[in-house]
Amino acid sequence: MNSCKVAVVGAGLAGLYTARALHAAGVDVLLLEGRSRLGGRILTVDDGGTPSDDGFDLGPSWFWPEMQPAMAELVAELGLDSFIQHSTGDVVFERLSRERPQRFSPAYENQQSRRVSGGTGAVVRALAARLPDERIRLGTQVTAMALRHDGVELSLRRTDGHTEVLLAEHVVAALPPRLLGASVAFSPAQDSATATRWRRTPTWMAPHAKFFAIYDDPFWRKDGLSGTAQSMVGPMVEIHDSTTKSGRAAFFGFLGVGADQRKSVGEVALKQACIEQLARLFGQAAMSPRATLLKDWAADPFTATADDRTGGDHPTPVSSRWVSGEWEGRLVMAGSETSPSEPGYLAGAVVAGKQAVADILTRLEQK
Repeated sequence: MNSCKVAVVGAGLAGLYTARALHAAGVDVLLLEGRSRLGGRILTVDDGGTPSDDGFDLGPSWFWPEMQPAMAELVAELGLDSFIQHSTGDVVFERLSRERPQRFSPAYENQQSRRVSGGTGAVVRALAARLPDERIRLGTQVTAMALRHDGVELSLRRTDGHTEVLLAEHVVAALPPRLLGASVAFSPAQDSATATRWRRTPTWMAPHAKFFAIYDDPFWRKDGLSGTAQSMVGPMVEIHDSTTKSGRAAFFGFLGVGADQRKSVGEVALKQACIEQLARLFGQAAMSPRATLLKDWAADPFTATADDRTGGDHPTPVSSRWVSGEWEGRLVMAGSETSPSEPGYLAGAVVAGKQAVADILTRLEQK
């Protein structure tokens, strides 16, 4: 049976941060990821949807340095550049379908969001570069965990269909609690209160879909528009300028259409409706994007469960324990949703990862 001191399940930001830090501390760590790529809900792609080192963030893209110092410190530590989210110009508001959209000048706040140059995927690449390739296993899904006297036995299923077993002294679950509970069979089972709490914790991004329209230039800026819009008509309810640091012009918007309706309408019709909405809000130039992208996170089995097809609430920070009973000494939770601050956000993933590292190192020192 293969073995390691610590198995980290999930190679999103929290998992990568945890694995990198444990490896730097000299711990025998193995990072397991069901997807064929790193990053989890962080996904930066080019016009065609292929992962890129200078593209558009289909997942999270913003952080607020003053409110989220953990993320700002990580960006600085990794030597990455960031830039202020473009918000100069008027905002457009669409209230009713029978009324013309209105534009107004907003009162700006001091807290401005920033984006990582090249996309949030730059953080993923920088963290991964600090881990040896042999410490990362992609295309490897954890399907079950069984508690033993000497650790945790993990059942693994690879993309090619092969299965294997891994023994880890400790496990860090860097997954959203709801996804962990739905995708991994535990023996013994988690107690009912823990299982219920995991299931009731919403996974940020899971119910949502993001649409991107990419253009040759940010024409809306010439018209004195910021690229920000809010709509009560839809299909997008919130729209922002998503132009990259290198100048690749784009809008992105969150769809206000539920997951089941998105599925029934279909991607082609949804994209067309989004383009027509952009034209209503920003002018006819928006009718001719160079490319479009649509990422429906509710259709991603490594992000969403059946419980995520409705809702969309943001997780709230809590201080009580995420693991109890027999599993408390072997399993540590590190998904962003479990963070005591900024849960669900990029910063929450960093904070949760830091806590997991401190917890694991304390446990190892006590042995």
